[in-house]
Amino acid sequence: MNVVEFVIAFIILIILPYVGLWGLFKKAGRQGWEAIIPFYNAYLMIKLSGRAGWWMILLLIPGLNFLVAIGITVDFVKSYGKFTLGEHIAGVALAFIYFPKWGFDKDTRYIGPSASPEFKEKYKTALKKTAAREWADAIIFAVIAATLIRTLFIEAYVIPSASMESSLLIGDYLFVSKVNYGARLPMTPVAFPFAHHTMPLINTKAYWDGIKLPYYRLPGLSNIKKGDVVVFNYPMDADSPLYRPVDKRENYIKRCQGTPGDTLSLVNAQVYINGKAAITPPNGEMNYRVKYDGSEINPQLITDLHLEDISVVNNTEFTVNTTAASANTLRGYSNIKSVTPNIAPAGRPDPLSGDVYPAKYPNYKITPNFPRFTWNVDNYGPIIIPKSGWTVKLDSLTFPVYGRAIEVYEGNKVQVVGKDILINGKKADSYTFKLNYYFMMGDNRHNSEDSRYWGFVPEDHIVGKALFIWMSIDDNASFLSKIRWSRLFNIIH
Repeated sequence: MNVVEFVIAFIILIILPYVGLWGLFKKAGRQGWEAIIPFYNAYLMIKLSGRAGWWMILLLIPGLNFLVAIGITVDFVKSYGKFTLGEHIAGVALAFIYFPKWGFDKDTRYIGPSASPEFKEKYKTALKKTAAREWADAIIFAVIAATLIRTLFIEAYVIPSASMESSLLIGDYLFVSKVNYGARLPMTPVAFPFAHHTMPLINTKAYWDGIKLPYYRLPGLSNIKKGDVVVFNYPMDADSPLYRPVDKRENYIKRCQGTPGDTLSLVNAQVYINGKAAITPPNGEMNYRVKYDGSEINPQLITDLHLEDISVVNNTEFTVNTTAASANTLRGYSNIKSVTPNIAPAGRPDPLSGDVYPAKYPNYKITPNFPRFTWNVDNYGPIIIPKSGWTVKLDSLTFPVYGRAIEVYEGNKVQVVGKDILINGKKADSYTFKLNYYFMMGDNRHNSEDSRYWGFVPEDHIVGKALFIWMSIDDNASFLSKIRWSRLFNIIH
């Protein structure tokens, strides 16, 4: 977020509600300046509504405080004669508009503490609700509360693919924290509740992108660290045919291997960060070539060692995805002759995995003036991960790597004219990045579409940190064995 965007957000989220509260306090016989004192202004809202002062304690309890704040706001606006559901929603969701409007509206006045018995008796006709209205209020309140919790605190997520096995399995249900890295405020605010980008059943867009807000993230508990398991929006959804807004792009989950400013490389499937070998996830998988005597492999052994994606090469060879520990166990069986990591040799693209980034995405910008990259999934880089404020020299080697980030993620118009690179119509031989970027990889190293295939993940795509597994279901198991009880409440490392 640049300075202008920050100022706009600060005015909308802080200044305008406080200005309105100033006027509303004065209507209730209080001093206007009391509205600009954090916490004290909340205490006065509670008192003016007729609630007990101990409600302030509830505002200090994470998770509950947002629900309580909604209730306090509804009680407060009732005290000014705002009884309709629409007025309550306006006071909660659009305080930056309606607080100033009501605070300086001559027709709006303070009529008493709405939570008091006397107020309820005096205005019982206006406060009376039909059964349908009570249900509507309850549903809308629940939707607002749940949306706030999902947006600002925690959200459920299910593992849809094998890219993180065996660290995370298909059917693992996780809780993802928005607090750890700071909650990202909605960038596409007009959307159907609880639907991400597509409406169930009817398969239409679940959002309207006519209104787009700038990227802003609340302060978090920590920065993203190497080794964190992170949920983020899939950057390639920015392209045709989807053209989805940032926060409506598909959710992916991978492990962060490189952070802003790091130099990352892979040498024979080993990740190196700034020249030092990175820790390999102990439960991560890769592809192995197995030579054996041709005898039948025990099906129970396949299940016990979690041998996946078995592919027969010939009568005495097969390939399999599994963990290093399972590969070591497999080597101990008498009918197994050898178990060797199936690593793509350096210096040429792997015919099995295909091209990786940036060669995977050639376009009109990568002309014959630019070299063809010969990286593959096991021998990749070195590559510098962009950092906010870092200036890269643009040439035939760097532009194919960073051109997409400069154009798509940072919103510049990029052209290649002959050997010249134009950014926003001007010839450029360097570029200074605005955002931080990350390099994400799946723990299942030979079965994961990740940053090796599509490049960097910008900071505005980060959703949250995976915390723990709260449920795990094996769809391939029998009915009584579907729940993987041993995985429940496992912390994600």
